[in-house]
Amino acid sequence: MNLAIFDLDHTLLAGDSDHAWGAFMTEHGLVDKEFFRRRNDEFLVQYQQGTLDIDEFLQFTLAPLAEHSTEKLYALRAQFIEQRIRPMITDQARNLVEKHRAQGHLLIMITATNAFVTEPIAEEFGFSHLLATRPEMRDGRYTGRYVGTPTFREGKVIALEQWLSDERIQPAERWFYSDSHNDLPLLEQVDHPVAVNPDEQLKAHAQQKGWPIITLY
Repeated sequence: MNLAIFDLDHTLLAGDSDHAWGAFMTEHGLVDKEFFRRRNDEFLVQYQQGTLDIDEFLQFTLAPLAEHSTEKLYALRAQFIEQRIRPMITDQARNLVEKHRAQGHLLIMITATNAFVTEPIAEEFGFSHLLATRPEMRDGRYTGRYVGTPTFREGKVIALEQWLSDERIQPAERWFYSDSHNDLPLLEQVDHPVAVNPDEQLKAHAQQKGWPIITLY
């Protein structure tokens, strides 16, 4: 069995779903507008620079989920997917996923963006397997915390290897598509690393290694 593994933000999406969700929450009054917008932008810069403290970021981004009912959150999320996410999905991205599906490859989306945001996006692409940071729920409400290992940097390697072990899957070959130097730990481990719309650090690394570089938007 072959695996086709895809990062999400700036890879399959022409944008960042996590940052977009933060902006969406400010517009709908779920958070303090000025504070959240400023911190959301700061964390995005830290991610791009490779200095992001993932625990600090997750505390920030998951806290608003604990302040509202799941009914309200899911209704807002449906609007978010329709208004913000679908316009970020290009034909090129859909075609790449379908190319691997047609070859019988097992499709996996792996993203640091939390599962509350990304589950419906994975469904939009037809992924049956999503590895994402998991928000904690108790008694039908989000707690504002997360469970398990965040799927960020080396955490993606840990999550994938654990999933393969749990599913008793030993892939023959693995593809991984990503835009970010933060994903180098996993890119270095797969048979077919592909840089997609890469940031400057990943682009330079991919050129040095002779990895394919493609654009999906």
